[in-house]
Amino acid sequence: MNITDVRVRKVAKEGKMKAVVSITIDEEFVVHDIKVIEGEKGLFIAMPSRKATDGEYRDIAHPINSATRDRIQTIILDKYQEVMAEEPEAEEAVAE
Repeated sequence: MNITDVRVRKVAKEGKMKAVVSITIDEEFVVHDIKVIEGEKGLFIAMPSRKATDGEYRDIAHPINSATRDRIQTIILDKYQEVMAEEPEAEEAVAE
């Protein structure tokens, strides 16, 4: 499995959720609505979920093992950091 595309949409409002991400796997399958969240121990991802009738949230799509989850999280957070690093440059260019 290769993640062939990562698209980051920053969340404008203040709060713990920093971005919503879509990933493409092997140029054939897309997973939308992965959230980048600021937690007590730093950034992490939350897979897309839906509220069940009992009020609990359950993942709609998720990795089967922790190694895959860690790999996906690393790729997403690296891309998020890259996007965040580019942002000040864009704002400075507008100001000039």
